[in-house]
Amino acid sequence: MTDRYNHYKFEVESLEVNYGDFRALKDINLQIKANAITSIIGPSGCGKSTFLRAFNRMNDLIPNVTTNGKISKDENDICKMNIVNLRKSVGMIFQRPNPFPKSIFDNVAFGPRAHGLKSMTELEGIVERSLRQSVLWDEVKDDLTKSALALSGGQQQRLCIARALAVEPDVLLMDEPASALDPISTLRIEELLQELKKDFTILIVTHNMQQAARSSDFTAFFNMDKDRAGYLVECGETSKVFTYPEKKLTEDYISGRFG
Repeated sequence: MTDRYNHYKFEVESLEVNYGDFRALKDINLQIKANAITSIIGPSGCGKSTFLRAFNRMNDLIPNVTTNGKISKDENDICKMNIVNLRKSVGMIFQRPNPFPKSIFDNVAFGPRAHGLKSMTELEGIVERSLRQSVLWDEVKDDLTKSALALSGGQQQRLCIARALAVEPDVLLMDEPASALDPISTLRIEELLQELKKDFTILIVTHNMQQAARSSDFTAFFNMDKDRAGYLVECGETSKVFTYPEKKLTEDYISGRFG
């Protein structure tokens, strides 16, 4: 692609994730370009969300999970990084908007406050910056004391993105971020992603093939073997994967023959 993709944000080597005796992912080797959107596609149950959670070690919170292999972020092994610093730098946006039952301001300020910031002036600056980055500021700036729960679904999801941005990550993980939204809100999120990738590396799990084709620079296709272990079939530039996939399996999935 262009010279803009000049380095890898993540390098995944021989990643394997097990839930007890069940192998969810096996032998994943993948490089994630910085300042690009990488879509993770594949049928339900192939380990896409498990793979996404590996980048900020959220799988560690699940009982009986074991992870083997290595993920490097900017050439640093994430298992050797301080877990608080890792999760601060790798934000997570979930499938359904999950604002806290607090004001818009307090939602966005939550992370900085949790990290010890008390200056109201600084908090106000962070809240405005984050809401501007998530393209929500103009819609809510006149009533930041309003409950976040009173916002529309699309606004709530952009608020959750602002909340993630408030602690200044450099990576955003998104697990089906638009699946619960109407088409107009979905389009707003997709447009927002194009702006955010200038400053952030974005990984997005999606079942929506059109969304992956429209929004992402790179696409990784996962499938599962006969034992239901997820594995990587292929990864490449989205235009190539969708137009001239290397594997027949990829072509069959994208064309709707299975999945």
